[in-house]
Amino acid sequence: MCKNEKNVSWETEALMGAKPESRWSNFCPREALSHVGLFVALMLYTAGGGLVFRALEYPAEMAKQDFHRERVLSERWNLIRFVAQWTNGTEYFNGVEELLSHHLAIYEKVLEEASSDGISLEVEKNFPPTEERWSILQAVFFSSTVLTTIGYGNIVPVTFWGRLFCIAYALIGIPFTLTVIADLGRVFATCVSFIAKHLPSPPKCCTRVTEANPAGQRSLYALGAVGFLFVYLSAGAGLFKMWEDDWTFYDGFYFCFITMTTIGFGDIVPKRPKYMLLCTLYILIGLALTSTIIELVRRQYARSWQQLRALSGPLADTLRRLGDAGRGVDVSSLHSDLRKVLTVVTMPRLSSAGGGALSEKRRLELEAAVEAVIRDITSPVQQKPPIVQIVIYESSV
Repeated sequence: MCKNEKNVSWETEALMGAKPESRWSNFCPREALSHVGLFVALMLYTAGGGLVFRALEYPAEMAKQDFHRERVLSERWNLIRFVAQWTNGTEYFNGVEELLSHHLAIYEKVLEEASSDGISLEVEKNFPPTEERWSILQAVFFSSTVLTTIGYGNIVPVTFWGRLFCIAYALIGIPFTLTVIADLGRVFATCVSFIAKHLPSPPKCCTRVTEANPAGQRSLYALGAVGFLFVYLSAGAGLFKMWEDDWTFYDGFYFCFITMTTIGFGDIVPKRPKYMLLCTLYILIGLALTSTIIELVRRQYARSWQQLRALSGPLADTLRRLGDAGRGVDVSSLHSDLRKVLTVVTMPRLSSAGGGALSEKRRLELEAAVEAVIRDITSPVQQKPPIVQIVIYESSV
């Protein structure tokens, strides 16, 4: 049996250097099966949604393409007949330019609408469709963008039942997807903590610095996590550069970043259908990784802000009181006094971190030094008596 886990955010603690022994000691095959089962269930839910979307939207797509194809052919022959009738005539009549421009504008508008709906402008092949928008792979990819709230916008449902199913599918699938992403984030954090445990120990000088400055250690972990995220995005950019013929490395990196942050502009979208399943898998894993790293950085920002407020609050109050005391106060002396206190307070900590034990005599000397500095700071400042200035105005009235 697996032991019950405490309801704590251990994934962030593990990434920031917490010891993972207890986590791995409670690990069991049943827990591994639960992680795999959640991911497989999400994959099946995504595939099932894609099949339903295809069944609802594919007939409407075929009907719209047939309508645009017939309309393009009709307007094309209308324009050809008009030009032929005018060129066969011998006399020029007024307004022929306006009529020709009107027919040409109608034909251009029909071509634009047909092209936006996936009709190729190849006359020799009778205007075939450029791509099948609601193919099985495209539909599965669309369902994954719905569940992850990315929403590129290049493929959208147009039928009533397709839109209704999209609402119900998203209401059920989005919370489920967030649960799976959080579960994957916990798995990633456990793997990172396990790898960090088995890495070779750093030099003693680095160990002393990190032990004396835990905030710097957490910042170092957060910086390393962000660096790993950029490595993952760069790897995805390289893959998309190989998959898509007209993409550069920058285009792939831009697409991966916009996707992992769920911005989803839709200006750059993969077009190779045979790589859609791999793209979906890459996005789901990347979202779990990105959400974990963003949460880690957010907590580091929150800790830094709390520490800044804790330091700036008493200091601001002290400076305000000194400023209200009058002009003859030397505020610059407060800086030197604070330096004395910080020096005296941090000396025992650095000595203990270095492994040396303080003697009793040395400890008493440090306590006496701290008390002396505190008395100097808290001693009342002699204020000059206020000057009262009386001005008497005389008038001739």
